[in-house]
Amino acid sequence: MHRVAPREGRNAPRTALINDPKVRRFLLQALLAALLAFAAYSAVQNAATNLANQRIASGFGFLDQVAGFGISQTLIPWAETMTYGRAYVVGLLNTLFVSAVSIILATILGFAVGIGRLAPNFVISQLARWYVEVVRNLPLLFQILFWYLAVLSAMPSPRSALSILGTVFVSQRGVTLPQPVIQPGAAVVGIAALALIAAGAFAVRWSKARRDQTGTGLSKKASIALSIGALLILGACYVFAGEPVQLEPAKQGRFNLAGGVTMMPEFAAFVIALTVYSAANIGEIVRAGIQGVGKGQTEAGRSLGLKPGTILRLITIPQAMRIIVPMLTSMYLNIVKNSSLGVSIGYPDLVSVGGTILNNTGQGIEVIGMWMVTYLTISIITSLFMNWYNARIALVAR
Repeated sequence: MHRVAPREGRNAPRTALINDPKVRRFLLQALLAALLAFAAYSAVQNAATNLANQRIASGFGFLDQVAGFGISQTLIPWAETMTYGRAYVVGLLNTLFVSAVSIILATILGFAVGIGRLAPNFVISQLARWYVEVVRNLPLLFQILFWYLAVLSAMPSPRSALSILGTVFVSQRGVTLPQPVIQPGAAVVGIAALALIAAGAFAVRWSKARRDQTGTGLSKKASIALSIGALLILGACYVFAGEPVQLEPAKQGRFNLAGGVTMMPEFAAFVIALTVYSAANIGEIVRAGIQGVGKGQTEAGRSLGLKPGTILRLITIPQAMRIIVPMLTSMYLNIVKNSSLGVSIGYPDLVSVGGTILNNTGQGIEVIGMWMVTYLTISIITSLFMNWYNARIALVAR
């Protein structure tokens, strides 16, 4: 009996197409994209329906309305008659300010702690070690409350403020620093300072280029002599201009401090907590980066007769930075995001001011969306800058 062979020619292309991994991946991704689009559409429709039922107008028109509330710390002029949009900008500037100050201080302290952990001195290494172990294992929110409630709030009243060298006063109202007084002639000093900085940068670049070409650049004695000369020139310009920039410390009165610049206790406690906590983590990053540099590099420096400080500054740290910078970027991003905890002690940051706007207007979706976009933008800008810096110090094959 003769059997007819099945028509495999028609089904073979279709079967081969379905079994193609690329086609399956494309179909799965398209299905996932469709599900996400449907979920987003449903969420938008549901939010619009709820807002309509509660008679809440959607959109960002509320930013032009009068805010009607005060803000305790502002870097730009602020009054209760100004708009919600300006209030949001005030909160944003406060967040950027506390983040920038904390990043700078935490970086300095963190490098000192990281280097101290590897110091040959037993006392220094143990102090740095226990600082890291204690601070890293305490929650950041606890440390913020500790510095605010247990330290600054326990300070004496302004009339009995603690005096540091007669110029800095610490009281329940915060930390009062000398106030800079700028008089005519300050522009001359500023121009001279900028000119000297530009000349110093040119000298550094010239010395580096000469060292790369000939192996010798500016000697240490020449660098010290040029630095002293620059300081003398700047001092002469300052005296010639009539000492236009002076610091006037606050004066203690019977009931209050007169003059000076006062940092509110919320800001001071927040900066201290962020700095101390972040510096412990940065210290571990620096320690790991230094230990990641081969011991042969240090031994080569010793064989050349270099001092330990010179080896650390010119050999170890420059190579360790290639290991440190990627992890340091994450720490900087964490500092920016942790700045949102300032609301716990009443610091008027982005979250605190935005929360007040949300409560007054009921525009929850819009305010939360603004928070998301703002923090995302800050994080992206920080990452781009650190990636640029990381590319600058990366090893380049010749």
